[in-house]
Amino acid sequence: MPASTDKVECAAPLRYDMNKTAPTVKWIGDTGGVLDLIDQRLLPTEFALLSIRNIEQLHEAIRTLAVRGAPAIGVAAAFGPILALQQLDGQADADEGLQQVERACDYLATSRPTAVNLFWALDRMRAKAQRTAHSSQATTRELHTVLLTEAQAICEEDIAMCRQIGRHGEPFIQAGFGVLTHCNAGALATAGEGTALAPMFEAYRKGKRFQVYADETRPLLQGARLTAWELQRAGIDATLICDNMAGWLMKEGKIDMVITGADRIAANGDTANKIGTYSVSILARQHDIPFYIAAPSSTFDLSLESGAEIPIEQREADEVTGFGEIRTAPEGIAVYNPAFDVTDAQNITAIITEKGVIKAPNTECIRAFFAGTSQ
Repeated sequence: MPASTDKVECAAPLRYDMNKTAPTVKWIGDTGGVLDLIDQRLLPTEFALLSIRNIEQLHEAIRTLAVRGAPAIGVAAAFGPILALQQLDGQADADEGLQQVERACDYLATSRPTAVNLFWALDRMRAKAQRTAHSSQATTRELHTVLLTEAQAICEEDIAMCRQIGRHGEPFIQAGFGVLTHCNAGALATAGEGTALAPMFEAYRKGKRFQVYADETRPLLQGARLTAWELQRAGIDATLICDNMAGWLMKEGKIDMVITGADRIAANGDTANKIGTYSVSILARQHDIPFYIAAPSSTFDLSLESGAEIPIEQREADEVTGFGEIRTAPEGIAVYNPAFDVTDAQNITAIITEKGVIKAPNTECIRAFFAGTSQ
């Protein structure tokens, strides 16, 4: 496997009619199969699937945001060991297979640093491989089968998680509300219907009609390219705004609630999400507007006491100095491009998970929540 700094060509996308749909992440076939991903770099003008056939292509897809969103990254990464084991003879002993899995997990862990779901999924696959390899005289073929079942379970659990987040979050959305969201936390960010968008989809199915305002989300415009596309296809009334318009809309009384996703949540409730989320939380607090985070329990990193310990990914300058082939800034200008920021727990009204709602999150109530849901 190449070093994480090496460039690897990703699989060529297979282009489809824009009216077609497909899961964001889907495994096709048995242990010799391929991983299909929606190429989110091309949306909303093109709808295309990437057929990922090796671990290097998967790393590149994650690194370049062909697949993005914390839960979707975790699900996609779970299939990485399956791809890696395709390179071995099925009759090889399980110890050799375990070594291949370990290398694959270590390699994929270098693709992006902030979204904890990536590491959660890789650790789960690694642990499953270790238990299987050490439990009997298993072959690599048997290890391969067991790990495919585990990766598919992670995918199915993610779909169910989205459904439950939608059900827990739906009551917060009332008919006639103006709802602000930042970045993309819909079906494109998960294997299911999403995190922050799941309550919207559930509320819409129940007949509630409301207005969603989607921040464009500079610098890569996930709100404009992805969230607006998803909401429009779902039939939900959506309006796209520039990031710096959110405060004014709040002052005009157009926003009744804010809901976003998350990439990592510390033990005290501090939450990392796409850059700009922190600013929105400050604006919401200033205007006495409830601010909700929607995320699965796997997004919590209880090993970190606060958001100050969350690693923040720094991305390439060209994401800020232009878009696509169009340059919008002078050559040689200095650029600072953190992909995420951290919202303080005190600015969060509640965290909506698949296991329930954590109101006014802090260390004590989060600890009690997990102690209660683990029983």
